[in-house]
Amino acid sequence: MHEHDVLVIGGGGAGLRAAIAAHEEGADVAIVTKLHPVRSHTGAAEGGINAALREGDDWELHAYDTMKGSDYLGDAPAIETLAQDSPEETIQLENWGMPFSREDDGRVSQRPFGGLSFARTTYAGAETGHHMLHTMYEQVVKRGIQVYDEWYVSNLAVTDHDDPADRECHGVVAYDIKTGQVEGFKARNGVVLATGGTGQVYDHTTNAVANTGDGAAMAYRAGVPLEDMEFVQFHPTTLPSTGVLISEGVRGEGGILYNSEGERFMFEYGYANNAGELASRDVVARAELTEVNAGRGVEDEYVYLDMRHLGEERITDRLENILHLARDFEGVDGLEEPMPVKPGQHYEMGGIETDENGETLIDGLYAAGECACVSVHGSNRLGGNALPELIVFGARAGRHAAGADMGEAEITTGKTAEIEEEDGLDTPVEPGAVSSADEEDTVADGGAAVVEPDETVRHTVERERTRIEELMEKDDGIQHAELREDLQKSMTANVNVFRNEEGLKQALEDIREVREAYQDVYVNDPSRTFNTDLIHTIETRNLIDLAEAITLGALARDEFRGAHWRQAHQERKDDEWLKHTMLSWNDGTPELWYKPVILEGESKTYEPKERSY
Repeated sequence: MHEHDVLVIGGGGAGLRAAIAAHEEGADVAIVTKLHPVRSHTGAAEGGINAALREGDDWELHAYDTMKGSDYLGDAPAIETLAQDSPEETIQLENWGMPFSREDDGRVSQRPFGGLSFARTTYAGAETGHHMLHTMYEQVVKRGIQVYDEWYVSNLAVTDHDDPADRECHGVVAYDIKTGQVEGFKARNGVVLATGGTGQVYDHTTNAVANTGDGAAMAYRAGVPLEDMEFVQFHPTTLPSTGVLISEGVRGEGGILYNSEGERFMFEYGYANNAGELASRDVVARAELTEVNAGRGVEDEYVYLDMRHLGEERITDRLENILHLARDFEGVDGLEEPMPVKPGQHYEMGGIETDENGETLIDGLYAAGECACVSVHGSNRLGGNALPELIVFGARAGRHAAGADMGEAEITTGKTAEIEEEDGLDTPVEPGAVSSADEEDTVADGGAAVVEPDETVRHTVERERTRIEELMEKDDGIQHAELREDLQKSMTANVNVFRNEEGLKQALEDIREVREAYQDVYVNDPSRTFNTDLIHTIETRNLIDLAEAITLGALARDEFRGAHWRQAHQERKDDEWLKHTMLSWNDGTPELWYKPVILEGESKTYEPKERSY
């Protein structure tokens, strides 16, 4: 059994920052990650880091923009923490050597991004996430922090108390991809989940193949509520053939969107009369699909993003990577012709419920980054706010897990007196577990009927070894790839930018069919080393749970807010829906409930207003 003070699961931006922060507090910390850290999906982040660094800007303006962008579903303590801490964290990256783009006078460059009232997005060309990863990984190496790379964490070692609020997390179980061994990792102080997003729930996504929501699914089955899962961001500019992201930085530099008629439709049809292409992402994505549905799309699928007028010098200086992506994946020269783009799944605003220090309902379990929901983004994330979320809340979670006194959190976790139970959602099928095998982990996924730390980890390891052996020994049935494809197609067709009751219920039926079929899943590859078939089979179970969570939340929320649009409910209902959608795994049955949004900030209350750009 491996043993450390703090275990960080995931080696992306949030995980690296959490590990550095825990180490700075004197903890023996280790990173356990299924990918080498610099291969993490943070490296695909192109745009930038929002931070109030210039005269004329301040954290209050950043906080207001973020609250407005969230469509007033973000929690003020989380939003204000992000805005207040981001400048210091950004400067820290610069001090560590991150090669930010700079002005002629030497200052770090900042450019406009969608939904911002001030040009506060710092960047490093169009490869900001890549440079962030390498900068922080250098610090991890410098500090001698141990990295268990290519170890796939498949389960949490959580005690099996009846009440999730009484449970404790003592470590994790991981599969060594190189050897095929299943081993336990004990955390004396805490486990920080930093496992990234859920993009593989959809078949057209900017996310990497590894983004299967493992942390969120494990925490959910262990008893931690998932929050606001229905809010999925579809980035307006992805390449049609692959889902590869074209940075918002193109529009920040002055890129223009055209329809098939050559019209600058963001202005021509009144989608955003002031901000145009720099409206928030949900507004632009809906506008593009509306154009396609109205017959003004190119080849009935996409629109054009044009940056030719910016000039070769500016493009190659600030957006060179975009030229390579367009040429490599679409055969388009961005200097000579417009690029085809369409909306694609990009970011999950919801996730593991945490407070502003990264703590979850379960003692010793933390989460940070895209897998977590503080909630800082509410129903819609502004471009440039994901990377500061990683470093701000990654650092806070790492410090707290290492034992630092962070003060009492303003955001509560779990059920309190203020919660509201769902009165009975009309679903076409019964969601949740379907068999005795599926129900083995319905109380706490991998949770042991013991509470002593070492025994909890050992018991969870044995259960996981048994589960993997059963998958490996079975020689017929259905393979994960078929199930994953069916799941992704249904989610893309029914739980996309535009949603309606019929489609959401169809998705629940499809998810149920996939869940039932998964009971007969088997692993075709018999090898014990580098068995991606086994890993993908385990990941597919996680995708099933998360797809169901997204769809249940979308069906329950009968309003239009941020990234969530309902055909029969095209208005924001503040009287009914200024609340977070919460989902708990209760003895194998998803339990839906709600908690109020916190709009009271440090020195002001954010009053919901009509959101226009």
